[in-house]
Amino acid sequence: MGEEFGGDGGWGGLSGLARRQVAGIGEVVDVAAAAGIPVWLRGGWAMDFHLGEVTRPHVDVDWYCWRADRARLAALLADRGWRPDPRMPVETQLDVLREDVEMSFAYLGRDAAGRVTVSGGAWEGTLLPVGLLDGPAGRIGALVAPVITVAAQIEFKEMYPIWMPGRPRRPKDADDLARLRTSLATPAPFATDPS
Repeated sequence: MGEEFGGDGGWGGLSGLARRQVAGIGEVVDVAAAAGIPVWLRGGWAMDFHLGEVTRPHVDVDWYCWRADRARLAALLADRGWRPDPRMPVETQLDVLREDVEMSFAYLGRDAAGRVTVSGGAWEGTLLPVGLLDGPAGRIGALVAPVITVAAQIEFKEMYPIWMPGRPRRPKDADDLARLRTSLATPAPFATDPS
């Protein structure tokens, strides 16, 4: 994969876990696209791909996928050495591990009106922000990945302490909110149109 991105992955000075996470993101993007499975980055990596740079360390890589695609996606990733994380029931979300890289795929569904909803776990059936999946792809180096919209990223960061009162806002969340809000005033230099 490194040769595809100019020998160093096109990721500049990335090393260690961040480099392996970005390589994993590239692998998921390639595998999913080849199989016709839509996926979208969410969480910290969605922000970084929107901004065009790695802004902080990340524990894992968070994604969305359609619930109907979970078995095919799991099989494709298993063929590449990703194994299920036994800590998370696959009915709730697809969590996979390879070496020290963790990826989680939260499931999406649609309600009777066609609106995008959570499709697994305690929040199943909950409506997600309108336009969640309609934003431009993001980029780090030469790697382009689909991401949820900045507006949705901001809403999630703002609402976590309300949705989950036992989880107070973390300092990284305040920093992420500031970065995302600033990016709305200044378009990300690497944003690409998905069409």
